[in-house]
Amino acid sequence: QVQLVESGGGLVQPGGSLRLSCVASRIIFSIYTMDWYRQAPGKQREFVARIDSGGSTNVAGSVKGRFTISRDNAKNTVYLQMSSLRPEDTAVYYCNAWRLGNTDDYWGQGTQVTVSS
Repeated sequence: QVQLVESGGGLVQPGGSLRLSCVASRIIFSIYTMDWYRQAPGKQREFVARIDSGGSTNVAGSVKGRFTISRDNAKNTVYLQMSSLRPEDTAVYYCNAWRLGNTDDYWGQGTQVTVSS
């Protein structure tokens, strides 16, 4: 079955950086749009960033200029480079794979990011 496995989360001080990774297996990774979402305690899951199969990207306004999404199709991996982290970035971060016009919609188990001094 399809698997998405996130890694790279952890505890970081405000202003610090982290790079999250999401490795996909058992899908033709290159044809999927890959999203990152996050969910903070007591809040709804929110969109963070997207990269489509052609490499076009989009990021939420709250992280623009601080977070960058990229992908390596040869490694079936999508990345989220996070810099200038703030306490409000604390959340569980999830990756999501989907295709327009298709019912495929896969999620990873999440990785915790905590920004605190």
